[in-house]
Amino acid sequence: MYINDVHIFTYVIFFIIGAIVGEFIEWINKRIIEEKKIFSKEIKTDLKGNLKINYFTIILTAILYIMVLYRFGIKEEFLENISLIKYIVLIPILISIMIIDNKKKIIPNRLTLTIFETGLFFTFLYGLNNLFIARDYLLGMILGLAIFGIIALLGRLITGKEAMGIGDIKLLAGLGLYFGTALTISISIISFIVATIISIIMLSKKKKTSKSSEYITFGPSIVIASLLCIIIPEEKIISLLLTIFTLGRYHR
Repeated sequence: MYINDVHIFTYVIFFIIGAIVGEFIEWINKRIIEEKKIFSKEIKTDLKGNLKINYFTIILTAILYIMVLYRFGIKEEFLENISLIKYIVLIPILISIMIIDNKKKIIPNRLTLTIFETGLFFTFLYGLNNLFIARDYLLGMILGLAIFGIIALLGRLITGKEAMGIGDIKLLAGLGLYFGTALTISISIISFIVATIISIIMLSKKKKTSKSSEYITFGPSIVIASLLCIIIPEEKIISLLLTIFTLGRYHR
């Protein structure tokens, strides 16, 4: 049985791989927060009983791996599978960023640096086949840096406060290497929409509980926007945004 030209057994394998990777995310987060080496001898003892299993990361990663496989499939030529491979690499990093930023209000440099390093590597692979595609990803990095950099600068000038964290700026710049110019803009827009929705929910919750307001981190919104841009085709993302901002007047 085949689904989108991919044998169903392949989906089972990707689900299992995603679940295994999802289990390691909790270990990675723990080590990063403690500022310790990720790969060490302690991993055996921690995974056997000292580390709490996070079923959320396991299930989420497994499902996302299946969705990425469904969208991109598996091609015969290696270079045709770069998109599939790079997003399999990126997904656990994004989930780690979302969890750590939500808990500790910081995006670790180790994770953003990894995004930069792997992003440059995949951009190089794209360049072996098409220089124009590689150039678009490099421009995506510059654009990501510029968009949030300008917002941070304007926010500082207007309000005198930090409108955008340095970690958020570095994250979007790194993601530009993965998504290119068009989707980097889309991620920026969607992340603000997601952040607005989260803020409304938090304010509503605050009114019901009468608790003091909490600082809402922007990293999770960027991650959610990025994941949406991974599993939904680019043309559908752009078409949806145009429909929203033209109040339904845009028709392709």
